[in-house]
Amino acid sequence: MEYRYSDGGLSKMSKDDMKRILVTGSTGQIGSELTVELRKRYGNDNVVAAGHRRKPSETLVSTGPYETIDVTKREEIERVVKKYDIDTIYHMAAVLSGVGEQKPLLCWDVNMNGLHNILEIAREHSLTRVFCPSSIAVFGPETPNENTPQDTILKPTTMYGVTKVAGELLGNYYVKRFGVDVRGIRYPGIISSETLPGGGTTDYAVEIFYAAIKEKKYTCFVKEDTVLPMMYMPDCIKGTIQLMEADFSKLKHHADFNLASMSFSAKELADEIKKHIPDFICDYKPDFRQEIADSWPRTIDDSAAREEWGWKPDYDLSRMVEDMIEKLTVKYEKGLI
Repeated sequence: MEYRYSDGGLSKMSKDDMKRILVTGSTGQIGSELTVELRKRYGNDNVVAAGHRRKPSETLVSTGPYETIDVTKREEIERVVKKYDIDTIYHMAAVLSGVGEQKPLLCWDVNMNGLHNILEIAREHSLTRVFCPSSIAVFGPETPNENTPQDTILKPTTMYGVTKVAGELLGNYYVKRFGVDVRGIRYPGIISSETLPGGGTTDYAVEIFYAAIKEKKYTCFVKEDTVLPMMYMPDCIKGTIQLMEADFSKLKHHADFNLASMSFSAKELADEIKKHIPDFICDYKPDFRQEIADSWPRTIDDSAAREEWGWKPDYDLSRMVEDMIEKLTVKYEKGLI
């Protein structure tokens, strides 16, 4: 059984209290698939999708309620929270690392002011739970890059990373100071067969599949020996929901869980793809994202997540590549990509 602070003291709370869910950033890479899975789990009408600039898919608007929200405008979030009697928010709206370096002020505005709006609404309206994702971007050159510890040096070199460190601290502050149940995962690079990436440094690990299937060649924007932590989307969605449904009393960490699945180099990924598409060719022309990638870990220690809420991934590199190629080939043959 879980507990939450209120004016009258501690009140009991379970995962069944999450009944009306809002997903901000639902048109993004993770948010779009997370929304679909949450609707399967909690009911279509009980999960409100919200986006801003990117056009929502037909699936998002046809399977449940959809609202347009600018998360930097508190009144827009509050309007939707009141309209649908929201008790849980998955706050997936963010400006990612690649775009964040090109537009750092926008990155700060969306990532920090948007998060603060969400947390204040959660506090004032006594929401059951808030999910605020973090990222491996919180780490920097001074962080151990092999088996990166759960609790370690956080000195990122990107604006995106700066906002994620501040977001973790703010989320943990709201847990301790106000009793708001805030939870978060430091996502590695996410690979998906359903949604195109949105401006991150690990985007090459998704783009390469589309290029391999459509053109049999790809120019990678990081060096071939660049190793980064990655995760297949089904594991990402599973881990996110597992954390949100975990027993609060067993959590020692809150807004900053390391999460790992697999780590591989760009060349190892290309070589695995060549096993399925033998004439695929990949060359390497690093751009500004190489410096960002070099500041991030190679492998992650996620023992805290495994111990505190039972995390365990399902996919490794070979199984992920096989599934990606199978699904994208079907789409290509149907003219969908």
